[in-house]
Amino acid sequence: MVERDVIIVGAGPAGLTAGLYTSRTGLNSLLIERAIVGGQIINATMVENYPGFPQGISGAELGSLMHQQAVKYGLEVMAAEVTGIAPEQAYNISTTEGGFKGKAIIIATGSEYRKLGVPGEEKLTGHGVSYCATCDGFFFRDQEVAVVGGGDTAITDALELTRHAKKVYVIHRRDQLRAGQVLQQRAYAEPKLEFIWSTVVEEVLGDKMLEKLKLRNAKTGQHSILKVGGVFAAIGVMPNSRSFFNVVDLDDAGYIVTDETMTTSDPGIFAAGDIRRNSPRQIGAAVGDGVTAAMSAFKYVQGG
Repeated sequence: MVERDVIIVGAGPAGLTAGLYTSRTGLNSLLIERAIVGGQIINATMVENYPGFPQGISGAELGSLMHQQAVKYGLEVMAAEVTGIAPEQAYNISTTEGGFKGKAIIIATGSEYRKLGVPGEEKLTGHGVSYCATCDGFFFRDQEVAVVGGGDTAITDALELTRHAKKVYVIHRRDQLRAGQVLQQRAYAEPKLEFIWSTVVEEVLGDKMLEKLKLRNAKTGQHSILKVGGVFAAIGVMPNSRSFFNVVDLDDAGYIVTDETMTTSDPGIFAAGDIRRNSPRQIGAAVGDGVTAAMSAFKYVQGG
């Protein structure tokens, strides 16, 4: 079994940045990604809040450029899913493509948005269906859009969208919000918001772009159609930490607990990006985490 200096799990902005930095320091680095290189950013039609791209850049292109830059400096990228980590003299990594050893591990598996789980959602993701109002709200200027959810994230997203959209519907399965009182007060005072209570989305409809939502009243069962140009699902996120439950400390929500150096409860395992506790879940923050984790891993491998 070939041993690497560092093994990085996850090829989003945090993992790719970590791989770039560890490779440039001369560490033999392997990055393992179970899905698509680039992470969640590849779903963003346009990224306009990442420094250095004043005209914006598509998420897919940004992810591709990060990948190219990391590989240029020697990062090895492999398609596989990590199924377990066993701490020994070095860390034994089990994957769907076999076993590996690493002197240090950087976990950058991120989180995934909870999906609505309805027909049409996957087809129209990136074409009217979004999970990030901060990322994509700008593209819905002067349109009518909907936000699904009733917690802090949903109401924050709805208020953010009022800066761009001419009307924002808040669709909530309950008959009252779960968001904090301050957010509720702001929401009820916002004339662009309209609340659709006790209602769930049953289908996302449209050919190439979202055109309308099929709704069902949870109390009466009555169906209705809502014409909107965009829908933002804000029903929570799930950390991709299922392979690490018995390896490092997690908080109650399943996020990995780290200190300011991105070190976990195991001194040779580091975490970066959306997977760690209190991450703001922004590209810039993930990149910064990746840098910090890489520098900490380098120090660890060198015995510092």
